[in-house]
Amino acid sequence: MLSIFNSIPTHMDYKGQKLAEQIFQGIILVSAVIGFAYGLIIEQFGWTVYIVLAGFAVSCLLTLPPWPMYRQNPLSWQPALPDTTGETQQKPQENLKKKKHK
Repeated sequence: MLSIFNSIPTHMDYKGQKLAEQIFQGIILVSAVIGFAYGLIIEQFGWTVYIVLAGFAVSCLLTLPPWPMYRQNPLSWQPALPDTTGETQQKPQENLKKKKHK
């Protein structure tokens, strides 16, 4: 049962995040303009709110799940270095001399 959830991709690459943000902002902006214009024409503020909320729902549906269009530019990570000496090797930060502040 849990293997089904582990097989679902949950990541986006950096370009995908930028695209999702642009799509989100564009849909919100367009729905706000359309909602304001329609609400002004029929003189009902409630319709403005409904249209903006519908735009928000559509933008969430398009941008929150990690659709394949947001995963087209994956980062290539360097392979991990094997730890051959165990815990006897110090971290590079520990090898540096500590500076004394006056």
